[in-house]
Amino acid sequence: MHGIVGRYATIDASRRDLPPSKLLLLLLVLMNGAAPIALYIFVPALPVLASDFSSDISVAQMTVSLYMVGLACSQLIMGPLSDRFGRRPVLLGGLALMVAASIGCIFAQTLPQLIGLRFLQALGGASGMVISRAIIRDLYSRDRVGGMLSLVIAVMMIAQMLSPLAGGVIETALGWRAIFYAVTAGAIVVAAAITLALPETSRRSTPTAQRGGFRTDLRSLFGSRAFIGYVLCQVLASAIIFIFAGGGPYVVVTQMGRSSAEYGAWFASSGFAYLMGNVFCVKFSPRHSLDRLIWFGLSLQIVGALLNLAWGVLGWNQVPSWLFGTHMIIMFGNAAVMANAAAGAISIRPQAAGTASGLMGFTQFGFGSLCSQAGAWLGGHFATPLPLNIAIFGTALACASAMIFLVPRRNLIATEEMIEKAEEETLV
Repeated sequence: MHGIVGRYATIDASRRDLPPSKLLLLLLVLMNGAAPIALYIFVPALPVLASDFSSDISVAQMTVSLYMVGLACSQLIMGPLSDRFGRRPVLLGGLALMVAASIGCIFAQTLPQLIGLRFLQALGGASGMVISRAIIRDLYSRDRVGGMLSLVIAVMMIAQMLSPLAGGVIETALGWRAIFYAVTAGAIVVAAAITLALPETSRRSTPTAQRGGFRTDLRSLFGSRAFIGYVLCQVLASAIIFIFAGGGPYVVVTQMGRSSAEYGAWFASSGFAYLMGNVFCVKFSPRHSLDRLIWFGLSLQIVGALLNLAWGVLGWNQVPSWLFGTHMIIMFGNAAVMANAAAGAISIRPQAAGTASGLMGFTQFGFGSLCSQAGAWLGGHFATPLPLNIAIFGTALACASAMIFLVPRRNLIATEEMIEKAEEETLV
C-alpha cells in the first residue's frame, strides 16, 4: 500500500506523495477518530448518568474532563514509543487498552469506577490520534503533510459531528451502557482493520534513527526555534476553539436568553466552517507551501477576531448571528493554521515524528483544558461577550507572534535544508 514494502516498510522515494488509496484514507480516519468519537458520543448521556448514580452533574462531568486529561497524557507517551518500537505495535496496544476499558465501562457499578475506566479508554484511544499524524509524516514530504492532515480531519469531522446525535439516539432507545457496547464494537473493528491492512511505516531501522534516542530527539526538537514556533502556533490556534467552546454556551444561553438547542445549532455552523477550511487546504496545499497557508489562516483569524471585537465594542453582537458569523471566519482560518502548523512541527525531525506529534498533542490538550475553563469563567461572569472577544483576539495575535518571532524566514531556510537532508538519509 502506497509504495511501502518490506517488514519495516522501507519507503520507496519514487512513490512518496502519491494520492492516498481509499483504504489508507479510511484507516487514518478510523484511528484518528476513535478517541474523539468515543468522547462526544457519550456527552448526551451525562444527565441520565448523574441521575442513575444519584450524583451531581459536576461529578458526572468528570467522565469527560478526565477523558481529556487521558487524551493529553497518552499523546506524550504513545508518540515517543511509536518512534522506538514502531507505529503498528504501539497503535494496536493502545487500541487493545481502549477495548478493555470500554468493556469495563459497560459493567461499571460506581461512578468513580466509570471515571477511571474512561481515563484508561482515552489513554488507549488517543494512540490513534498521535500515531496517525506520524504515519502521514512517514508517507508524505513536508509540504504535503498539511493537506493530508486536512483531508483526514475533514472526513473525520463528519462522523464526529454526528456522534452526539448517535449517542443521544442510543441512550434514548437502549440506555447509556449501550453506548459503550457501540464504542467497544467500533474499537474492535478499527483494531482488526489495522491488523490486517496497515503496514509498518516507521523509519526506526534507518541509520539516522538508530543513532538517536528519546533524549536526542527532545534536545533536537526543543533546540529548534521553528519547532517551538509551529507548536505554539498550533496550540494557540486550538486555544481559540477551547476558549469559545467554554464561554459560548454561557454567552448564548445566559446572556442572550436562547435555548440550548439553538446554541447547538449555531455551534454547528462553526464546525461547518472548520470543515470547509480543511477542504480548502486539501485543494490548495499541492500548490502552496505550508507556511503560506499558515499566514493565510492567521490573517483570517485576526480579521474575524477583530470584527468580533468591534461588534462587541459597538454592542452589536448581542444576537447569535453576529457572534457566530464572525466566528465562522475565525474557524475557517483556524483550520489552515492548525493542520499546517502541525505539519511543520512534525517535519522538523522526520525520524522523530511520533515524539514531535506527542509533545504537540499533550501541549494542545493540556493548555486547551485551561483555556476552556477560562472561557467558561469569562462567559459566566460578564454581562456581554466583550471579554470573551478580547481573549480570542489576543490569542489570535499570539499565534501570529509565534510565527513572526520564532519562525523567521532565515531560520525556515536552514530548517528546510536540514529536513531535506534528513529525508534523503531516511530514504537511502
